[in-house]
Amino acid sequence: MNDRDSMKPGDLLLPVKSFCRLSGQIIAPLSFEIHAFSVKFAYSLTRSAYMEQNINFEDIFESKLAKNDFIEPKDWMPDNYRKHLIRQISQHAHSEIVGMLPEGNWITRAPSLRSKIVLLAKVQDEGGHGLYLYTAAETLGVSRDELLDALHTGKAKYSSIFNYPTLTWADVGAIGWLVDGAAIMNQVMLQRSSYGPYSRAMVRICKEESFHQRQGYEIMTHLAFGTPEQKQMAQDALNRWWYPTMMMFGPPDKDSPNSENAIKWRIKRETNDQLRQRFVNQTVPQAEYLGLTVPDEKLTWNEAKQGYDFSEPDWVEFKNVINGNGPCNKQRLKARNDAHKNGAWVREAAAAYAKKKGESTAVAA
Repeated sequence: MNDRDSMKPGDLLLPVKSFCRLSGQIIAPLSFEIHAFSVKFAYSLTRSAYMEQNINFEDIFESKLAKNDFIEPKDWMPDNYRKHLIRQISQHAHSEIVGMLPEGNWITRAPSLRSKIVLLAKVQDEGGHGLYLYTAAETLGVSRDELLDALHTGKAKYSSIFNYPTLTWADVGAIGWLVDGAAIMNQVMLQRSSYGPYSRAMVRICKEESFHQRQGYEIMTHLAFGTPEQKQMAQDALNRWWYPTMMMFGPPDKDSPNSENAIKWRIKRETNDQLRQRFVNQTVPQAEYLGLTVPDEKLTWNEAKQGYDFSEPDWVEFKNVINGNGPCNKQRLKARNDAHKNGAWVREAAAAYAKKKGESTAVAA
């Protein structure tokens, strides 16, 4: 019996030394190319091991979903499940780093030292969230370079909300209150996603997003209870950000091409429409406390469903924005491409240092 014959399928993810642990849970590669190869190789070995033992790996996959067990990188998974995860997790990662741009625009113009420090911390958090999520995507066998190239060439999508401009300081408050509030609504359920690395990444992200939402609501509170001009600024920001935030949950369930599989595979646990309804139910009382008016003439409480009836967003505008024709699409992509180009020397220096350190370690050994 050779070593492979004695292996269990679950043992087949190679213990490559270039792996390290991030946030106590997520495996992150120090070499993205080696990592992507290792995941694909381990996956093929796992599939072969199951076939040799006459095991139906699809039944095992479905059984894990039924028991609410995690699917891990070393496990067999359907190709469409893997592709769906790569698309969703990478879009989520892109949204985090593109999402740094609208608020980063206000760091130098924040109205006080405290607000500047808080905003700096928040923008830094968003960069970290992108890192966790890119790392989770890499466990599916795709490299960081592939993911970033898809973003920079416009092939990959990110959340449509970040293609709108931040015109005033109140917009920073509206983003924290509304946009991060909607993100939390969507992301809390992702802590129970069927894919282990994605689920574990979301635990820390959700904790930090809750801070972001409180930061935004604090800004809106100061403005709403300030001077008449400040309250009007808060109302104007709510007027402009309400419907773009409603679009964040995605198209209506009947028009969503990905929701059915996401629910079936337990990648997400609630539909777009369910999340949108819950967001409205939670946010309207918060606006009322601030003395602000949600810009929806059809907004009424429905006693029968114990929730609000509300107007649908402009889905034509939504499609326009995600297709690259929003107010700031070109500006956002240019900023990301410029940052990537200007940061090339940092990546090259880090690679050179890692190579030199590896050679020194090899000589010492």
